[in-house]
Amino acid sequence: MRALLSTFSWQELRHHPWRNAAAVLAVMLGVALAFSVQLINASALDEFSSAVRSVNGQPDLEVRAAQGSFDEAVFGRLARRPEVALASPVLEFQGLALGGDGRQVPLRVIGVDALALPTIAPALMPQSAAGAERFALFAPGHVFLNAAARQALQLPLQPAPGESLQLRSGATWQRLAVSGHVTAGGAALAVMDIAAAQELFGQLGQLTRIDLRLAPGTDRAAFVAALEKSPDWPAGLKFAEPGDAAERVSNLSRAYRVNLTVLALVALFTGAFLVFSVLALSVAKRAQQFALLGVLGLTPRERLRLVLAESLVLGIIGSAAGLALGTALAAFALRVLGGDLGGGYFEGVAPRLHWSGAAALLYGGLGVIAALVGGWWPARAAQALPEAQTLKGLGAAPAQGRHHWLALGLIGAGAALANLPAIGGIPVAAYLSVACLLVGGITALPWLIALLYDRVAPAFARRVLPMLAIERARRMRGTAAVAVSGVVASLSLAVALTVMVASFRESVTHWLDVVLPADLYVRATSGGRGSGNSGGTSSTDTATFAPAFVQALAQLPGVARTGTLRTQSLQLDPAQPAVTLIARSLEGGVARGLPLVGEALPVPPGQTGIYVSEPMVELYGAKPGTAFAPLADAMRTATPQVFFVAGVWRDYARQFGAIAMDARDFERITGEHDVSDVALWLAPGASEAEVQAAVRELASRTSRDGAVELASVGQIRATSLRIFDRSFAVTYWLQAVAIAIGLFGIAASFSAQVLARRKEFGLLAHLGFTRRQVLAVVAGEGAAWTAIGAVAGLLLGLAVSVVLVKVVNPQSFHWSMDLLVPWVRLLALCAAVVAAGTFTAWMAGRAAAGRDVVLAVKEDW
Repeated sequence: MRALLSTFSWQELRHHPWRNAAAVLAVMLGVALAFSVQLINASALDEFSSAVRSVNGQPDLEVRAAQGSFDEAVFGRLARRPEVALASPVLEFQGLALGGDGRQVPLRVIGVDALALPTIAPALMPQSAAGAERFALFAPGHVFLNAAARQALQLPLQPAPGESLQLRSGATWQRLAVSGHVTAGGAALAVMDIAAAQELFGQLGQLTRIDLRLAPGTDRAAFVAALEKSPDWPAGLKFAEPGDAAERVSNLSRAYRVNLTVLALVALFTGAFLVFSVLALSVAKRAQQFALLGVLGLTPRERLRLVLAESLVLGIIGSAAGLALGTALAAFALRVLGGDLGGGYFEGVAPRLHWSGAAALLYGGLGVIAALVGGWWPARAAQALPEAQTLKGLGAAPAQGRHHWLALGLIGAGAALANLPAIGGIPVAAYLSVACLLVGGITALPWLIALLYDRVAPAFARRVLPMLAIERARRMRGTAAVAVSGVVASLSLAVALTVMVASFRESVTHWLDVVLPADLYVRATSGGRGSGNSGGTSSTDTATFAPAFVQALAQLPGVARTGTLRTQSLQLDPAQPAVTLIARSLEGGVARGLPLVGEALPVPPGQTGIYVSEPMVELYGAKPGTAFAPLADAMRTATPQVFFVAGVWRDYARQFGAIAMDARDFERITGEHDVSDVALWLAPGASEAEVQAAVRELASRTSRDGAVELASVGQIRATSLRIFDRSFAVTYWLQAVAIAIGLFGIAASFSAQVLARRKEFGLLAHLGFTRRQVLAVVAGEGAAWTAIGAVAGLLLGLAVSVVLVKVVNPQSFHWSMDLLVPWVRLLALCAAVVAAGTFTAWMAGRAAAGRDVVLAVKEDW
């Protein structure tokens, strides 16, 4: 076998390097895309997990509030427990710092007890700079920055004597001395003494986290259960494992990562068809050589092994090149995109490449398997060659095959799998459904060709050239199915992705129309938790506006009316990411303020109506018409509240859930009146620019720095859709790769068919057909074959798109969307494929129908 590879197969490779290079390129692209996605996501997740571990340390348990902060008296109670060996209090909040160029830079501020850090979170231990005060880590007014913070603030790498920065949370700026650094990685953060942080930023007596190191031999579950059952244990406090934060982000991005990987494997799937086309061409052209080898003693099984060995070589070369290219793509993407890939899950993380040998073996093996699968049918064709008939140039008898029952079974299995639930949050059954639909649809091609052209043929019975093209498709339906299988695979996947992206984009556009009804939006510049504008603390996650400021906005010239919005995070389940509570003005009706799925239910007397996003139904069981107790537990209201789920709405901004309620209900329950966003409806004829100038002037008069963010509804829509397009940029590239590979498959398939029929063209020439007429027959066959391929690809793609839109997306991201079919785009795509197939067949016919075509039947004279 090695001798045949080095002589017989090597001659084929040497004489047709570009054709074989195309097969290698297809495998390489498929492996490279899938492997690079894996490396990028794994590197980003590893880097994020490392940053979380460096900041959170490695305690045995963490105590956190479901929202906001809690009383520091809990720390003393825990520290006195005999099961607790060490307790470390932490105050954490988001602040703003002034950078070197005057920009306001978001900065995570962590107040710590330096005496407890070395054993629990050594990466947060402040390290004093040369010349700093000896006990700066305990002194008020001193802060220690990590490397990311110094870079974001444009400070020199090494602290300079007398270096300081301005920091605020809320409205008050504080000037702090930069006295050293911390080694913690991840996003920009500043560490300071916890007592100083509480005093300077209005958080006296408050903590956000307590890290616990338990005594040896302590039963962790029993310890937690005993505390939670205590009658005086504060409501809303949750125990969490130290790895829960990284696990939550892993869960948050898992569906996105899996979907992206599956899409990347689309190129590898179509690459297998290109290997099939190239080897089919090669076997067809070398049919007489294979037959001669058979006469000389090469058994049919050895011919099978020889072609499989050729496909194995193509797969190994393509996989090796794909791993190298994938590594380079991953390194480039990590440097440019920072591991985000448009999903928004790892923003602020700048990971280094983490190369994985196991992943390389996995994706390299997938590339080899794809090449072997693509080479299996050409290998079987080489095995089945009748030596005597092939040596006489008559070719093999057409194999019609009866596979329609298998095709129907696969399609039925695909429909059944589409109705199965997800496994571990991943739509495994839906992916298998797509695979069954694709394979079943391609298997049904001969039956579809017969079904269509048996009815079309009588219409062309009296027109010779079209009749020849259609009759060949009818009578060589197995050959036609093989020729167009590559384009059916690539076109169906391209159609499915086009429909999915168009449906999602249209649904997002409609969602933006509902959630952004006003003309202008004003947001308080994020300055961490707390209001500062009203003098009290607040549970909002951003800076806020006081009611007086909102009233002043309503009085501005050109403003017809205002609406308010307020958001805060709630940790309903330690194992899940936080959900968002949204209090917004709903005076005009819920249906006008929220994109409801179905009708809103009437709220029973004495209960508070809430409206949950679709993920809340799936993840927390918040079904319409039921009371939602976890919200009452998390909000810790002074008086007992019953929250009634009055409706479900679509929210494409928060994958793991959001709860909306009327702002008036929120103010009544919490007593908080500050808001984070104000919507402005402009009066008819009002100038948007003048209103914006008036808002900024009002902000500068009522606050110290006048920091507000202003955006028109058009700007927000454009930004949102730009983010959407960026998120699906990889999908567009994958569609392009799949279509390109499929079109090359058409070229290779038709070249194989045409070159194997040179004697047929010679016979047509003897019968009086001109070269132009022979080319017309070949082009007609190309049109007939690719037309059926386009129809099959369109129908199959629409079926797959239904699975993607109605099953994969809801199971992966817990939201639904409306199915939109962009018929004009799809029909243009199908027309382009038919035109490309026709042109390819014509070009292949020119090579086969040359001047020496008459000599092709010379040996039969």
